[in-house]
Amino acid sequence: MKKSIIYTGTGDQGTTSLAGGKRVDKDCIRIEAYGTIDELNAQIGMLATAPTLQPEAVPQLIHIQNKLFNIGAYLATEGATSPLGLSETDISDLEHSIDEMDAELPPLSSFVLPGGSRRAALCHMCRTVARRAERRIITLSHQAYVDPVVIRYINRLSDFFFVFARFNNVHNQFDEIFWDKNC
Repeated sequence: MKKSIIYTGTGDQGTTSLAGGKRVDKDCIRIEAYGTIDELNAQIGMLATAPTLQPEAVPQLIHIQNKLFNIGAYLATEGATSPLGLSETDISDLEHSIDEMDAELPPLSSFVLPGGSRRAALCHMCRTVARRAERRIITLSHQAYVDPVVIRYINRLSDFFFVFARFNNVHNQFDEIFWDKNC
């Protein structure tokens, strides 16, 4: 089998190809949207390899990464009407995970600062990149149709990472860091 060529030089002038071959500028909002999904996927990869992460969390994170690849492929395909392998059930599954973790957490009385443990900080990195991906997808939706399930999934995913950060701190006996508005 012949090895594929990684560098082609076709992007050297600042353009890239969408799925289907159409050439667009590398800074167009569609590229920004699926590029931010790719960045989120890489952040989740960092979280999944954290040395002390609960081993039972890794399959769920890999499942999320696969969903994000589906979303990225959908966003890279101009004119696609719905993403493969993403449905309302995926949103419900995230909500169920959020509810299970949140049931074990103390109520919030203040804003939480990112940090506490390394795992929680990595969760917050995922959360903030998910929020940026959501903003990029919303901007794209002003120019082209975006299936609402994509927007809801990414929104819920950022909620998931917020709760997962708190869960990691509380269950591993790290103090949560609360915003001190008087500092």
